[in-house]
Amino acid sequence: MQYIERFVMTLFSERLKKARKENGFLQRELAEMLGVRQGSYTHWETGTREPNFKTLVSLAKYLSVSTDYLLGVTNIKGDKNIVFNFFEKG
Repeated sequence: MQYIERFVMTLFSERLKKARKENGFLQRELAEMLGVRQGSYTHWETGTREPNFKTLVSLAKYLSVSTDYLLGVTNIKGDKNIVFNFFEKG
């Protein structure tokens, strides 16, 4: 189980960093937008800590990706509403 948790955190950290850079944000800027310290944000990108649910949703919003993409559930990153679209069709 620890291996899976590390894999998910590593994937999350990598995708978070990549999305931040693709959007042209510095860690400091994104931390300010989220109302957290840069040190807290840095922990997310290094995989030593993880954001809470509310912050995860905000990260996805600011980075124009889905939470599922950040968490490694899907490789589709551009549609923020992918989960909502799924439930609307059912």
